[in-house]
Amino acid sequence: MSSGEKAQPVAVGPSRHRKSRADRKKAQRTRRRRRVAGSFAVGLLVVIVVAAVLVGSKLWHMMGNQDDYTGDGKHDVVIQIQAGDSTTAVGETLLKRGVVRTIRAFVDAAHGNAAISAIQPGFYRMRTEIPAANAVSRLADPNSRVGRLVIPEGRQLDDTTDMKTNKTTPGILTLISRASCVDLDGNKRCVSVADLRSSAGKSKPAALQVPDWALEPVKELGDDHRRLEGLIAPGTFNIDPAASAETILANLISAGAVEYLTSGLVDTARSLSLSPYDILVVASLVQQEANSSDFTKVAQVIYNRLHEHRKLEFDSTVNYPLDRREVATSDADRGQRTAWNTYMAEGLPATAICSPGVDALRAAEHPAAGDWLYFVTIDAQGTTLFTRDYQQHLANIELAKRNGVLDSAR
Repeated sequence: MSSGEKAQPVAVGPSRHRKSRADRKKAQRTRRRRRVAGSFAVGLLVVIVVAAVLVGSKLWHMMGNQDDYTGDGKHDVVIQIQAGDSTTAVGETLLKRGVVRTIRAFVDAAHGNAAISAIQPGFYRMRTEIPAANAVSRLADPNSRVGRLVIPEGRQLDDTTDMKTNKTTPGILTLISRASCVDLDGNKRCVSVADLRSSAGKSKPAALQVPDWALEPVKELGDDHRRLEGLIAPGTFNIDPAASAETILANLISAGAVEYLTSGLVDTARSLSLSPYDILVVASLVQQEANSSDFTKVAQVIYNRLHEHRKLEFDSTVNYPLDRREVATSDADRGQRTAWNTYMAEGLPATAICSPGVDALRAAEHPAAGDWLYFVTIDAQGTTLFTRDYQQHLANIELAKRNGVLDSAR
């Protein structure tokens, strides 16, 4: 800068301009217009969403609920309900077998249905691709259940005939065959008695789940189906109608082994110095020879005779391979040499002669104390007299004859 120039002031910092009153009003009007426009946009969006929901709902009902099937289904199918299954677990089973479209649809349809809450484990005939409500109705219908098997106490594998009434009592094999029947799409399928009998005789003991304590006597009978007598316990069971004869028998024998083990059969046999299988055979004799009130006494008679090496001479063992039931037998019958005829040989028959019940089994495990060697039922009410004296036994037999209970002496 030359000495002759005059210094000019320099401005420092930004310059500030104050808005006029008109500008402020204009800005306020702009903000109001923006708020109105925003509110209108939000309102329009709500209208669009509501309209979409309404249209979607209408289309949903027109096209059907995609969580559920409609119609009568396609094919019959058998499903299994396991013990302890919840409603959701049942829904999962139905979904896997193609019965319902979703688990949620079934759970919703079953909500509040007491029959579904209390459904019993077992097998049920259903149809694939049916509405969930239909699935609920079918499961609640007792007629939908299949594969339910009831084996009464004292039944043997084969059918038996009452020689007085000529009435036939279905054996265990017949009961299994009937329980296995199921109608699928108009085609009835049953596991035949012939297939069951064949498997009972020819399948390997291991494949049939024969317990270790019964292996030896089972093998001794070769391919005779009666080798399994007594190993299927009485009771109620669920069998898979789609299973093979061998599988059905194996499952039943396995269940029977558990039942017998629970009863203390193995431990009791040790205390009596007998095998568990022998105890089972004794129980079957008790079941066939006595009324329940006399079970423990008859068991003791059997043990007394075995201990003294006397023949048991039970008519029930004569009748067993003849598939009949009769109080008395003929001389010709008693003269037949079979693996079961206790008139012809000492000791127990080759197998059990029926499936004994819990009471008969308990009697065989815990017989009454007594020295009896003989017993006979003397009247229609089932009164049975026990004695050790043979002459007294003969007198009791004569009394039974006079009362019409016996036609010939034991």
